[in-house]
Amino acid sequence: MCLAVPVQITKIDGKEAEAEIGGVTRRISIWLTPDVKVGDYVLLHTGHAISIIDQKEAEETLKLFAEMAELEK
Repeated sequence: MCLAVPVQITKIDGKEAEAEIGGVTRRISIWLTPDVKVGDYVLLHTGHAISIIDQKEAEETLKLFAEMAELEK
C-alpha cells in the first residue's frame, strides 16, 4: 500500500521545494509537478510531489488525519 499526504509548498528552489505539514518543514522534489507555485498543496509520496491538489481537498484530508490522531489518545 502506498500513502501520499497533502503538504503546502512554502518555498521553491529550482526543482526542489520546502513543504510544510503540521508545523514540520521538509525539502522535497518537485520534478513531477513543474507547475507548482508557493502556496499550492501537493500530494507528497516518498519525498516527491506527485500531483497538485486543490486547497479544499487538502484541508479536508488534513482534518481527517487530525481526527484520527485524536482517536489514538
